[in-house]
Amino acid sequence: MYADELEEDTMGMTVTSGAATLNKDDQNLIGISIGGGAPYCPCVYVVQVFDNTPAGNDGTLAAGDEIVGVQTYSVKGRSRVEVARMIQSVKGAVTIKYNKLHADPKQGKTLDIVLKKIKHKVVESMDSSTADALGLSRAILCNDSLLKKLQELERTAHVYKGMVEHSKRYLRSFLNLSQCHRAFGDVFSGIGCREPQPAASEAFSQLGEAHRNIQKAAIVFFNKVKPIVSDLNTFLHKAVPDTRLTLKKYLDAKFEYLSYCLKVKELDDEEQSYTALGECLYRVETGNYEYRLVLRCRQLARVRFAKLRSDVLVKLELLDQKHVQDIVFQLQKLVSAMSVYHTECHEVLKTAQLFPIEVDLSKSTFGYGAQNLNDDEDEDDEILNEDEDDKTIQSETKNDLLIGLE
Repeated sequence: MYADELEEDTMGMTVTSGAATLNKDDQNLIGISIGGGAPYCPCVYVVQVFDNTPAGNDGTLAAGDEIVGVQTYSVKGRSRVEVARMIQSVKGAVTIKYNKLHADPKQGKTLDIVLKKIKHKVVESMDSSTADALGLSRAILCNDSLLKKLQELERTAHVYKGMVEHSKRYLRSFLNLSQCHRAFGDVFSGIGCREPQPAASEAFSQLGEAHRNIQKAAIVFFNKVKPIVSDLNTFLHKAVPDTRLTLKKYLDAKFEYLSYCLKVKELDDEEQSYTALGECLYRVETGNYEYRLVLRCRQLARVRFAKLRSDVLVKLELLDQKHVQDIVFQLQKLVSAMSVYHTECHEVLKTAQLFPIEVDLSKSTFGYGAQNLNDDEDEDDEILNEDEDDKTIQSETKNDLLIGLE
């Protein structure tokens, strides 16, 4: 109607011409949906290219491209229904002539898209009743099952964090215990070196060597268990954050894709409302380049979203497998190391059954002062003799006093 009277408003975008020959599938389709056309829009354009179809596999046509001809026929001034029938009427391969739209995705990322993206982030975790209470559209509600995966990932990370902290405390306590064994070994070895009795000296020396061997076994156990903590830390501080970052990128791509979907729906609703009134929009009359730009941005956002979703699914699956296998493997290593350590300790103590240690107290460390004891006995005898002399003197003195009184 009015399209011939107005020039196309390309919004600074350029087009290049080309042709693509596509083989139809079993349902006589090439895998595209089209929009525009007479009587309101001067051009027919690709709205969407579907995956796993002749057009999708070929990759030449993209959303927003203008269709200018089918086989040798021009589609200028035709409606989209007529163009669809022209494509369906061709048997076998069909040649689509097009004007490729060269659009910068940044040009389509307007403030409106940014605000819609923020709204998606806010509404993502809401249920329908909460969204209704806030007056938010249900169209932007799209709860993702991968968010539950993120929550499970956080719980797994919390479990690993607890395991790492517990393992560190356990190893620290175990290291302190090994130092105690070493101290016992030094003490018993020192006693053995100073003990004059050969049997007792050998017994204390063996006991000291046994404790030192236990300390050596503890160091071996410590070196075996320490890599377990390192592996748990690698899972906790590298694998989990990397997957979390990928998941956040995926969610960001999903919110952007949904924002473009919502924008397309708003533009469609606007166009339908004007069509119902028998009027036409300026953007539609001038080639609908704004709408086609949004279609192209939506397609690019969908490709990025699908790729990231595939990456996230692969990473989450690998992480789950690693989590299950890693927990079992690390626990087996820990139990095996503990079993070896306790077996070695049992063997060491089994060969050092030295109690009770027989010590001759009369010839032991406790009898070192025997000579001094004999000297003390002589001194006691002298004191007793002196006391008896004093008693004799006192008796004689008393007798003298009695004689004097008489």
